[in-house]
Amino acid sequence: MPSPCLPRQAVRFSLLFCACFPAVPAMADLIGDSRVRLDLRNYYFNRDFREGSAPKREEWAQGFLLHLDSGFTEGRLGVGVDALGMLGIKLDSGPGRSGTGLLPVGDDKAPADDYGKLAVAVKIQAGKSQFKLGELAPPILPTLKPNDGRLFPQTFEGGLLTSGEIEDIGLSLGRLSRVTQRNATHHSPLTLSTVNRRFQGHGATAEHFDMAGLDYRFHPHWQAGLHLAQLEDIYRQQVVTLVGRSALGEGTFSSDLRLSHMNDYGESRGGRVDNQALQGLFGYAIRGHSLGLGYQRMFGDTGYALIHGTDANLINLSMLNDFANARERSWTLRYGYDFAGLGVPGLGLHSRYMSGSHAEITGTRKIGKEWEWDNELRYVVQSGAFKGLSVRLRNAVLRTNYSKNFMRDTDDVRLMLNYSLSLK
Repeated sequence: MPSPCLPRQAVRFSLLFCACFPAVPAMADLIGDSRVRLDLRNYYFNRDFREGSAPKREEWAQGFLLHLDSGFTEGRLGVGVDALGMLGIKLDSGPGRSGTGLLPVGDDKAPADDYGKLAVAVKIQAGKSQFKLGELAPPILPTLKPNDGRLFPQTFEGGLLTSGEIEDIGLSLGRLSRVTQRNATHHSPLTLSTVNRRFQGHGATAEHFDMAGLDYRFHPHWQAGLHLAQLEDIYRQQVVTLVGRSALGEGTFSSDLRLSHMNDYGESRGGRVDNQALQGLFGYAIRGHSLGLGYQRMFGDTGYALIHGTDANLINLSMLNDFANARERSWTLRYGYDFAGLGVPGLGLHSRYMSGSHAEITGTRKIGKEWEWDNELRYVVQSGAFKGLSVRLRNAVLRTNYSKNFMRDTDDVRLMLNYSLSLK
């Protein structure tokens, strides 16, 4: 279970924040403005590796997430507490089918029958600024995308300050020191990911991960951003973004442009990091139909670097792959349809195809090529006792020309049921 103890650096950050404001008055809306919500996640996961000796992975589990978000004490400086209790229960699994990320796995490859953990964070609010300290589930940022693709979210120990004091400008500043993976009950060090054998053999760890960001909304529907991050003595990253949408004819045009630059620094514990990622995704939506076309290209001598367990925040991140090997070029075609136009509100179909080439793969002289096709059919109950119940059926197929080196050819099927119940 993650420890509620707070890192020393975050404590100093909190004291500095508090020193700028008067003392906290007596409790007022701490309880009255609190919110309690129970999330239920039922997840069936089936992954079949199409070649090599890797076993088929198949598990079914039930998750319970109890969110307790307090209000704030009155005054210029308000204090509150957020807590997230998590309980996961095995419904079907076995030593030969484990490893989906739904359940913890022991040294004997046997999945746990159940597991639980608790994430607690203190929050301090002044005006439009808020500081959280403790066990956090950070928001998705251009420099960090915590994984929330199984029963429970990945959480981090640290502190995060967000501010909207200046109109149309959002600021963020944070430091994370340890991580609890989505199917783990204990903290582990921040480690450089070796996905697809990138930076293989280093297993580099860092004391902390620092991040800072500025987002400027220069138009009601358009926003530009600059985000910086560094994994101590491993890599640094700078990301520039431009995201927005505008009316075009009878529909809506959307755009997502990103440029990321990464390099090693300090002790370079993970070895050389040299990656620049250029990305662009353009979309058009009209009468329930949505169409997207995107391109992603990796420059530099290495692939994209990230913290182990997180996802690469790239436009071609998919169910099984991120298309972010060294020198890789990839494009995507997406299509979605909202069946409300046919009289079935709540039903939606989303499909995307990604193709990558020119990838330099560690451990092989082959120039890598790969493709993936993802499909999702989703229905949200619109009324009645189960209003809000979400049912999602997802399928993914991945094929590569270097799979014999990685056992990567994969067929993936997932069925997810999600339901949220407000208790207060």
